[in-house]
Amino acid sequence: MGAFLLKRLGVFLATLWAALTMNFFLPRLMPGNPALAMMARYRGRVNGTVLHVLEVQFGVITNKSLIVQYIDYLSDVARGQFGISLTYFPDPVSRVIRDGIPWTLGLVGMSTVIAFCLGTVVGILSAWRRNGKLDSLLPPLFVVLGAFPYFWVALVAIYVFSLVLGWLPFSFGYDLAGGTHFSLTFVMSVLQHAVLPALTLTITSIGGWALTMRNNMVNVLMEDYVRTAKAKGLSPVRVIVDYAARNAILPNLAGFAMSLGFVLSGAVLVEFVFAYPGVGYLLLQAVESEDFPLMQGLFLLITVAVLVCVFAADVLTAVLDPRARVAERR
Repeated sequence: MGAFLLKRLGVFLATLWAALTMNFFLPRLMPGNPALAMMARYRGRVNGTVLHVLEVQFGVITNKSLIVQYIDYLSDVARGQFGISLTYFPDPVSRVIRDGIPWTLGLVGMSTVIAFCLGTVVGILSAWRRNGKLDSLLPPLFVVLGAFPYFWVALVAIYVFSLVLGWLPFSFGYDLAGGTHFSLTFVMSVLQHAVLPALTLTITSIGGWALTMRNNMVNVLMEDYVRTAKAKGLSPVRVIVDYAARNAILPNLAGFAMSLGFVLSGAVLVEFVFAYPGVGYLLLQAVESEDFPLMQGLFLLITVAVLVCVFAADVLTAVLDPRARVAERR
C-alpha cells in the first residue's frame, strides 16, 4: 500500500509541476500583456506614463531574469498570490476567487454529489430488477434529459417556475435588496435562488451516472462470486451492497473524482443564464475582459482541484479493491 501511494503521489507532484510551469509560460508567449488589455478598456484615454505604471504593477517590466521570475511565481503561488485582477481592479485575484468559490461549491458541488448518489442508486436498482418497470422507465428518461443542453433546460426552468408560476427567483445568488448579512432571511434567500440552477444541473447529469452504474452492475451480477453469494442464501441487500455494488462502483469513482475536480470550474453556461456569482461566471468575465491574471488563477485552481480529487479516487480505489494494488506492482 505504501509503495502504491508513493507512486501515485509522485505522479501527482510531477503533473502539478507541469501545470504550474505551463501556467507561467503560456501567458508570456501570448501577444500583448495585462497592462495593454487594461489600456484597451479605456480606449487609449490614458497616456504612456500610466501605461508604464500599469506594466510595473502587473510585473511586465522587470529587471529579473526569466528563471528568477519563475521562482518568484512558484513562491507567490505557494502563498496564494496570483496578481491583480483587471476586471475587479484593484482587487487581487486571490480575493476575487475566494469570494466566488463558496457559491460554486454550494451549487455545483452539491448538485454533482446529489446527481452521483441518485444515479448510482437508480443504476443499482435497475440492474437488480433488470427489465422491470423501474429499469424500463427511469434510466431511459434520465438519459434523454441528459441529452438536452444545460442552458436550454435552465431557460425552460426559468420560464415555467419563475415567469409563469412565479414560485422561484431566477437571477443572482440572493436577494440584493436584503443585503449579505448572515441571518435566517439571507440563508432562505440563498436557498431559493439556488433551487433552479441546482435542479438544472442535477437532472441533466444524473442520467450518465445511472446508465453507467446499471451497465457495471449487470456485468458484476454475472460474476461467479455473486452467484456463489446467492447460492449461500445471503440476503439480497447483502449481495447487492457487499458483493455487487461495491465492485460495480469502482469504475465510476474516477469519473466522479474528475467531476468533483471540475466543480471549481463551475457550470459556466448555467451560472451565466442565472447570473449566479460563482467561479464559472468569473471565468466567463475573465475571458471576455482579457483578464489574464484572473484566468491564470482560475485555471490553476481547477487543475489542482482535479489532481487532488483524482489522487483521492486512486487511494479510495486501492482501499476498496486490493486488485488495484496488485496490478500496480506488476
